Amino acid sequence: MGDQLTAAAGQSKAQPCPQCGADVPYDERFVMWCTACDWNVDPGGAEPVRGRFETMQRRLAHRYGEQLHTELLADPDAAKVSDRSGTLARVVAVAVHAITVALALGGILLVVLGWNTVVQPVIGVILLVAAVALRPRFGRLRHDGPVLRRPDAPRLYSLVDEVASAVGTYGVDVVTVDADFNASVATFGLKGQRMLHIGLGLWEVLDQQERIALLGHELGHYANGDLRRGRLIGTALVSLHTWLYFLTPARTPHRRRTVPEMLTDLLMDVPRWAVYGVTLLLERLTLRDKQRAEYFADRAAVRVGSAAAAAGLMDRLLIGDSVASALRTESVRAQTRIGGAPPRAAADGLWERSAERAATVPEREYERLRRVAALRGHSVDATHPPTHLRRHLIEAGEPAAAAVVIGPEAAAEIAAELAPARKTVAHAVIRDLAG
Repeated sequence: MGDQLTAAAGQSKAQPCPQCGADVPYDERFVMWCTACDWNVDPGGAEPVRGRFETMQRRLAHRYGEQLHTELLADPDAAKVSDRSGTLARVVAVAVHAITVALALGGILLVVLGWNTVVQPVIGVILLVAAVALRPRFGRLRHDGPVLRRPDAPRLYSLVDEVASAVGTYGVDVVTVDADFNASVATFGLKGQRMLHIGLGLWEVLDQQERIALLGHELGHYANGDLRRGRLIGTALVSLHTWLYFLTPARTPHRRRTVPEMLTDLLMDVPRWAVYGVTLLLERLTLRDKQRAEYFADRAAVRVGSAAAAAGLMDRLLIGDSVASALRTESVRAQTRIGGAPPRAAADGLWERSAERAATVPEREYERLRRVAALRGHSVDATHPPTHLRRHLIEAGEPAAAAVVIGPEAAAEIAAELAPARKTVAHAVIRDLAG
């Protein structure tokens, strides 16, 4: 949609389609396209995918997403993860961690037993440093914005607990808030504490039931099981990607490599490709289960928020680029004093303006975006099923009433609890997004 969300509401007009002649109503803020023949439905074309690894992931994600979509349409309880894939994934994960242990033990032995030499202790120290760098990581509380504990937002936590109970799990230990057009859950620390991340870029353009559906989807990941969220496989994937980072040579554009650099790259090629192959194997063994978990999390969103709210959430995901672009424009205007308002004043009402702009997106534009999503195979990231397939499964299911509903008073209490965080994040958006 480009920057159309930054513009004022336009007037609907009409003109003949240059391809089939049908009347094409259009709003000046949005792309003009024809519903009859799809003329100009996707003027920008698909965005390029970065890197060989992401290309592979997206290709597999789309293939598995389509397979699971077909299976779940036929049988909503189908698409269980295969025992063979799960077992192999765990074996690979154990092998990955075993290598880290071997590096640590080898390093200790070389330092202790080879102390009378010079070379062995040096090699031992290098192995120990590598083992420390590649050790399993249990995650830390990462955040780019305010952190809310239970005493800070009791009504919000009460809603999270209610949604969690409805999907068959328990709540979270901490809530983080930032400007992302996203939401997620993660575990951190040795005790496996749970974190809920709320991106206000997304949260603020949703209505109350869509927010409940969003919470249901995220918390549904804990209820449905996901191999990648388990400690064994999750930490193995992190270790493998860390290995790839260290084994991939840094390249400086427009500079010829020296002979020592070329020799070093050759020496690194074998371990790098070996790690790359193991990473691909583990990704492939767990990707189908990841897809299944996303579809089942959507089912949790339907159960707690209603099918209409879950479908609405899928639609809002399609305007993420436009919402981000509008926020960036607000930052640029404030930093350059276009309109005369100082940056601090520009932060006031930022989220309300974002919600108002998103509310003016007409159904016709959402229909175009849904068709574009189907053409491009749009997904939230390289591991999610295509968004249009997720939405289709939501609509194909049995309509059901929402298990969780909050009234205006509770919604106002949650808004009041989030108000300080909203203000802090709004100031950060105005200060930082202009670049």
